[in-house]
Amino acid sequence: MTTDFDTERDADLLACRHLRVGYGDATVIHDLSASIEPGGFTVIVGPNACGKSTLLRALSRLLVPKSGDVILDGKAISAYGTKEVARKLGLLPQSSVAPDGISVRDLVARGRYPHQSMWSQWSREDERAIDAALERTNTSALADRYVDELSGGQRQRVWIAMVLAQETELLLLDEPTTYLDITHQMEVLRIADELRAEGRTVVAVLHELALAARFATDLIAMRDGEIRFRGKPRDVATPYNLKDVFDLDCRVITDPELGHPVVLPN
Repeated sequence: MTTDFDTERDADLLACRHLRVGYGDATVIHDLSASIEPGGFTVIVGPNACGKSTLLRALSRLLVPKSGDVILDGKAISAYGTKEVARKLGLLPQSSVAPDGISVRDLVARGRYPHQSMWSQWSREDERAIDAALERTNTSALADRYVDELSGGQRQRVWIAMVLAQETELLLLDEPTTYLDITHQMEVLRIADELRAEGRTVVAVLHELALAARFATDLIAMRDGEIRFRGKPRDVATPYNLKDVFDLDCRVITDPELGHPVVLPN
């Protein structure tokens, strides 16, 4: 199944049309069309190797499609320069490696690179953006430490700080809760939700169904390189749909306080 692409909203969205993507001779996504809800928190879920991260990599221009188009602000993403894309779209990839001997603050400062030019190198605005990103991710106290001294969870929050320092309208997060305990998972997703509430557009790949159902305004369930279901969490997270996508036998109840669906495996 594909999700219809709305050409009338081209200029407002990150979108893809008839996307075919893969690695080498292998094709993971064969024909996928979708548009991202502006100002929403879109969460992509699905079993391992279903194409979730591949889709995100294609949407961010990290992976060149075999065919089809990715549209950013009404124009093919391939038509933008690298810095232009980075000023519009921030990406937290699944696996990030920091240079040896780099401090937390210096790594986060790299998020300001898209805003630098030959004529405008460094500014108070850059300092403000870095401080705000460190504070928002609760990593200010780590600013002078080396990244390779940190725990996996601390590193993940520092990478998120670097993406926040870009101050882009669009944020793409590939498994941002990796390495985090449940407290920090909630912290990161609350940050993403606050950014959505402030008008940013957030897209995330998540494995945790409970967290996806809690935070998503738009839930995409993928399997075998296609979108099987899409909509509000209460409409997507049903026993029938989850059986189809995950081969999971479960019950789904409604959280009595927050109103979102809660998945209970049988």
